[in-house]
Amino acid sequence: MTKIDLALHGAPVRTPLAKAARRDAKIWLCLGLMALDAAALASGFAVTLMIEAPRSISEGLWTAMFGALFVHAAIAFQNQAYNPRCLTHRVKSVRQMLISFATTLFVFLLVAFSLRVTGKVPRLAVGMGMVTALTLLVGQRLLVCHIVRRAFGQLTAELVILDDANLPASYLGREIIDARASGLRTDLDDPYMLDRLGTVLQDYDRVTIVCAPDRKVEWARALKGVNILGEIVMPEIAELGPLTTRQWGGVTTLVVSWGPLNRANRVKKRALDLAVTIPALLLLLPLLVMVAIAIKLDSPGPVFFRQERMGRGNRIFRILKFRSMRVEMTDANGARSASRDDDRITRVGRFIRTTSIDELPQLINVLSGEMSLVGPRPHALGSTAGDELFWRVDRQYWHRHALKPGITGLAQIRGFRGATNTKRDILNRLEADLEYQHGWSLLRDISILARTAQVLMHRNAY
Repeated sequence: MTKIDLALHGAPVRTPLAKAARRDAKIWLCLGLMALDAAALASGFAVTLMIEAPRSISEGLWTAMFGALFVHAAIAFQNQAYNPRCLTHRVKSVRQMLISFATTLFVFLLVAFSLRVTGKVPRLAVGMGMVTALTLLVGQRLLVCHIVRRAFGQLTAELVILDDANLPASYLGREIIDARASGLRTDLDDPYMLDRLGTVLQDYDRVTIVCAPDRKVEWARALKGVNILGEIVMPEIAELGPLTTRQWGGVTTLVVSWGPLNRANRVKKRALDLAVTIPALLLLLPLLVMVAIAIKLDSPGPVFFRQERMGRGNRIFRILKFRSMRVEMTDANGARSASRDDDRITRVGRFIRTTSIDELPQLINVLSGEMSLVGPRPHALGSTAGDELFWRVDRQYWHRHALKPGITGLAQIRGFRGATNTKRDILNRLEADLEYQHGWSLLRDISILARTAQVLMHRNAY
């Protein structure tokens, strides 16, 4: 079996850990992780007994302890808490362990309630025991991940098979074999050739095929039976950004989009919007009235400025703002960004723009469901970065409309607001919006709302 050498690809082939040793190491490390979890739970029981200080340990207590260890091990095993990935991925390891611990606790509380022994449970002692066990579980998981990564590096055995194609630069330095030089072919009519492929891959966890387009179907069929994670490099579909595939009516489809929030998360986000918006409108009503009167006295025209903006699902809606410019000089399409010494802005308008009070009527848009408190800021249809329309700067611009637009957002608390004089100005906003969309959580919305108070009066607010 020939490896791609330095002269051919400009980088040496690295094998961090021998494949057989890596396989054995994963088995023993996973068993060790199970033993450490059992020791942590046993320590929690020991703390409970030390605080409760019974005269003797009854048979029932021993049964409860060993039962807890068995139930937790079974639940954790089922929950993939001892998956080899948990040896090197801290977040995954701790998350799966916490889910397993919580499920075990729920099972025992259910049993205790069913047996009507909840009144006999020493709450302080049990509580301290659980805290001890949980602390040890989290601590040892983080420590194991740290030690394993330092000692072994990457435990996953990966192989790249190159078959008459150019190797992507990002694959340089991986373990690579050349299919032609190694005598490997995707001949589905030759059992001995498939046996040879299976023998080559038997000690690997993952294989990536880099091949010519006309061989991808054959490689895909050959990989179906090798019992490891098999992938084929397909740069031709990279621009589609595929998420997964589905079978629909006997036809295979490539899934390229779905809503970033499921129904439950949409309900949570809407509940937060209403919980904040309704009290805010009631509390701010005197201020809104005073601002409306000041606008009418300062210059002729309506109190509110309405403008078409792009909302969720790329649907256009009319945003509400307090009018801050003279009616005859208002830019309906938003082609001209406001500047620091803009002659279109009225006296009252300058104050309400500097303090962001002009944005308050958007609470009505939130109440009607057209906007959310937190989300990507909606832009005017004619907005430009330099001389380029926003969506022509980067085609990912349209991706941000998968969520409702917001009064504030991640871009705003990072200071990305004001005029967009260069393409970088809109790219900064776009990157923040997509980051927010891909990492949404209710706590993040609350955090952004809290931090918005710090940027209400910003140097770019004019």
